[in-house]
Amino acid sequence: MPPELPGTRTRAERFDDLVLDAVERLERRWAEPMAAVEFAVEDVPPGDSAAWERPEVALGRFFPATRTQRARIVLYRRPLETRSTDEADLASLVHEVVVEQVAAATGMTPEQVDPRYRADDD
Repeated sequence: MPPELPGTRTRAERFDDLVLDAVERLERRWAEPMAAVEFAVEDVPPGDSAAWERPEVALGRFFPATRTQRARIVLYRRPLETRSTDEADLASLVHEVVVEQVAAATGMTPEQVDPRYRADDD
């Protein structure tokens, strides 16, 4: 298969594309506040959760800026993949987590960041 076709992309690369799509959708509306935040993907969250975090496995995390680093939002690929049933479900879940983390980074509610946001009622 030619390398430019989607079938040759790894699962991690396809996940990165989902994150980029979610970020780009929000940047159209919130370019200025999001300019100060960088995004990253890790396979799994570190084992050292913060005291204020819930004991469940994190899907994403916001790290405030320090003197030496910009604010950062990290999404955790494996926990997100585990919780989704298919590619469409994964895309939706990635978008929800990006919205939640952008809300945490900007001090807005998820509904302000994306009016179509729907919190999972589980």
